[in-house]
Amino acid sequence: MRNLDSDFILNRMMSLHPKVIDLTLDRVWCLLDALGNPQNKLPKVIHIAGTNGKGSTLSMIRAGLNEIGLKTHAYTSPHLVRFHERIQLNDNFIAEKKLAEILGECYSANKEEPITFFEITTCAAILAMSRTHADYVLLEVGLGGRLDATNVVANPELTIITPVSLDHQQFLGNTIKKISSEKAGIIKPFCPVVIGKQDKNAFRVISEKASEKKAPIFSYDLQWRIREVTDGILYEDENTTVNLPKPNLLGGHQIQNAGMAIAALNQLTEKYEAFKGAVSKAKWPARMQKLSNGPIVDALGHSNVWLDGGHNPAAGEALANYLSTQNKKPTVLICGMLKTKDVAGYLSPFSKVVNFLAAISIPNEINTLPADETAKKAKEIGIKSESFTSIYEGVQFVANKYPRCQVLICGSLYLAGRILSENQ
Repeated sequence: MRNLDSDFILNRMMSLHPKVIDLTLDRVWCLLDALGNPQNKLPKVIHIAGTNGKGSTLSMIRAGLNEIGLKTHAYTSPHLVRFHERIQLNDNFIAEKKLAEILGECYSANKEEPITFFEITTCAAILAMSRTHADYVLLEVGLGGRLDATNVVANPELTIITPVSLDHQQFLGNTIKKISSEKAGIIKPFCPVVIGKQDKNAFRVISEKASEKKAPIFSYDLQWRIREVTDGILYEDENTTVNLPKPNLLGGHQIQNAGMAIAALNQLTEKYEAFKGAVSKAKWPARMQKLSNGPIVDALGHSNVWLDGGHNPAAGEALANYLSTQNKKPTVLICGMLKTKDVAGYLSPFSKVVNFLAAISIPNEINTLPADETAKKAKEIGIKSESFTSIYEGVQFVANKYPRCQVLICGSLYLAGRILSENQ
């Protein structure tokens, strides 16, 4: 594997995918053992599961820890433009040379045995993070929790479960209870768990699992609260009351994410600088990201342009709520989604705030929902819509028909990644 670049090795890893997926961690444990069990050599781990807000909460915790001089690694997925984004070592994407070396080592250690792409690349991330000094590792669950490839750390410092809603039902179950049970699988004995705002059924499942594991609970509306006030946000728990600026990440839903981040940080430090850094310095692309320049923005002219990768009903509701608070300009969506998602559930909250939806297929994505099907779903829920053959055809139509509107490009992280790549 010497002298091969990371893209070549990643493509080779794709060929190892099992013909039949068995929902266990056996392949992961086997590879980690061959690598010398690097999961046992990681810095202190903060493990984050949930449906919505994982990435934003992670970014806020990381910003808070960095603000007080602590070093952090982070593992997130999926990437937007390049795989390197998934593995961040001390606030930097992993370097190409190191990534290629780590991937090659994992590929060789696996001995061409069947393994999923996410499993082998998660092992690579763990190996890389175990070999570089840091104070904390922030580990984001890829899918579910109980059987996710990240769920191999026996004694994390802290676990976090963000709000749970319906998503990935084909893998996790078709009820909130079943999905919550999978998410709660990251809870470990005696390890504190921070719980975000939950549906009552989700909370019951999560709290029962925590009780079973004797894990101390720090839950929204019981142990901690957060709310918007005139000059910012107010966080409170039984030991702490702190006023902070509003989160620099856009959207009212980020206040809840900030609450989870502060509740987590409060388990690790009492420094106000950490709390303030969390809300004021976090960065997380494709989460109501304001695009200010580039060819797509230029083509749209004077429009305010945002980009968001949310793709489930809860994300749709949060985004629609935010758009409803903005200026009175016409609001247009440029939307592309995967065929595995609840398209009607995602789009329904937009029906009263959006003037038009330009439906597109996600370029080079085999699982994209065809543009005409997205347009059909939008029309069924009362949103005026047309389908377009490319991103730029949709952009040009919006630019001509709605020259001074606000535009949200949305529906999928895969589309968001494509937009960021093409808008450079």
